[in-house]
Amino acid sequence: MINEAPALESLSTRYELLVASISDYAIYMMDTEGRISSWNAGAQRFNGFSEKEVLGTHFSRFHTEEDKKGGLARRALGTALREGRFECEGWRLRKDGSLFWASVVIDPIYTPEGEHVGFANVTRDVTERKRVMEALRESEQSFRLLVQGVIDYAIYKLSPEGLITNWNLGAERIKGYAPEEVLGTHYRRFFTENDKAAGVPERGLEVAAREGRYESEGWRVRKDGTRFWAHAVIDALYDDDGELVGFAKVTRDNTEQRQAQESLEQARAALFQAQKMESIGQLTGGVAHDFNNLLAVVSNGIDILCTAPPEGTGGRVLDSMRRAVERGAALTQQLLAFARQQPLEPSVQQLNRLVLGFEGVLRRAAGPLMRFEMDLDPKLRQASIDEARFESALLNLVVNARDAMPEGGTLEVTTRNVRLEANQTGSLPAGDYVRVSVADTGTGMSEEVRQRAFEPFYTTKEVGKGSGLGLSQVYGFIVQSGGAVTIDTEAGKGTTINLFLPALAESVPDVPAQRPAREERVLIVDDDPLVMESARELFQAMGYATVHANDAAAALRTLQRDREVDVLFSDVMMPNGMTGLELAREVRQRYPHIKIILSSGFPQSEQEFAIVGKPYRLADLARQLRTG
Repeated sequence: MINEAPALESLSTRYELLVASISDYAIYMMDTEGRISSWNAGAQRFNGFSEKEVLGTHFSRFHTEEDKKGGLARRALGTALREGRFECEGWRLRKDGSLFWASVVIDPIYTPEGEHVGFANVTRDVTERKRVMEALRESEQSFRLLVQGVIDYAIYKLSPEGLITNWNLGAERIKGYAPEEVLGTHYRRFFTENDKAAGVPERGLEVAAREGRYESEGWRVRKDGTRFWAHAVIDALYDDDGELVGFAKVTRDNTEQRQAQESLEQARAALFQAQKMESIGQLTGGVAHDFNNLLAVVSNGIDILCTAPPEGTGGRVLDSMRRAVERGAALTQQLLAFARQQPLEPSVQQLNRLVLGFEGVLRRAAGPLMRFEMDLDPKLRQASIDEARFESALLNLVVNARDAMPEGGTLEVTTRNVRLEANQTGSLPAGDYVRVSVADTGTGMSEEVRQRAFEPFYTTKEVGKGSGLGLSQVYGFIVQSGGAVTIDTEAGKGTTINLFLPALAESVPDVPAQRPAREERVLIVDDDPLVMESARELFQAMGYATVHANDAAAALRTLQRDREVDVLFSDVMMPNGMTGLELAREVRQRYPHIKIILSSGFPQSEQEFAIVGKPYRLADLARQLRTG
């Protein structure tokens, strides 16, 4: 214990010598008021003052005028006393008036008894480090401004967890979010629900962290809910120690490029499909015409045989042959419809009127399990169409829709005026069109079925439940009428078939067919009593008076006696020499005021007179009476 004091004194002396010789740090002591009480070599080198010049002066002499006015010295000593240390960086003054950037630490000094006796100030000149850091910040700022100014790419950073940490103008433009709306949120918000469920956002970060980069394309979602096709790149960011600190994310909106590519592919597919359908149509038309020629020979033979009384079973055989001919003729008409070679009788029509007039048939065809709805545009424009073929096409679509909903569902017929751009629907030119749509909530179609839906004899129905000519007939008829047919469908979600027809200049209001102003008289000519009675009942239901004759000669005698006949309704096939067509020509010559309508069980290309096909309905007769 006797030698402790000299030893401590010697240690203190050595420590003071050590501090005094340090030249890389300014180390000096201050009393409790901040007056300098010691000064080392480093302090003299940094500040330029000798020990004699600074001892007893306040350390605030090294502060800038701004710091002096701000009370930096008082605040520094107060913080050191209160918290045990004060640290800061800032500009300091040398003796020659120049500035250096200083890193300053001030610690309070206490005696072993706890008495506060002053402060220790350690200052380091870090001007060069600050210059480097400022240059780096300026470079980063320039790069940030460059990135921020890019508007064609969404460029932003993510934390290692995928949280958004910055946001450029391109990201705001492409995705629709302002920075304050997305900063701190997870980038998975931009993905579709399906991609989220599949873990696509997380997989992107995992791959980028493992391999350094992740690149992909897919749908992304904007703030307003719309989607865009994105090409995205994620790059991993590491610090100097190789630690993952986040990700750089670059996204480009490639929707237009994708749409252009899809349009090109669709155009190629449409061209191929059109060429295929045209080839099938040419083949179908040729087969149908050859088949019609064969049927004509058979039909004519039957007509010749029918002029003689049938013996034994001959009558039944002839009837069977006739029915077979009629079925064959119907088949050829379907084939010709697809081949766009059937004779049409177009006239200006208000399609709403046709749909409403045919509603009862459509509802019955749909069946009791269907919820049948109609949504007709009251301002629908007119179109030029073959009325009977249009009704047949509509019926085909309703039956197809019904068959797609075996357990029931909703079937809706709608009409709309639409404006199409060039090549928007098939090869139709730009212009105004009338669209008639039949929609169902049934099984829908796969893409393969949709592509082949218009091919003749192609069907997905069971054997015996469909010929595969329904949609092909609709397609051929609408295209021959100057329009187009499209199918909107998805397997399991229903189908909508749209018929587009060129719209005429002006629409006409829907006015129901009216009864004749006076009781007009119809002469019915038919050799079949049952057919004659049926026709009589139909005409009387429409408010007409009727007279009848069983052959052409009897009809001419009736017209000589009865001058009040307004309409001649005759079967084309007549006994006793004069046919219905010959009778019609004779009546037109003798009585030009009489309206003439013929009926036939065979397809007719004759355009001289209005013709209804057997079996005819009240709507068929009413239509011809209005227009014939």
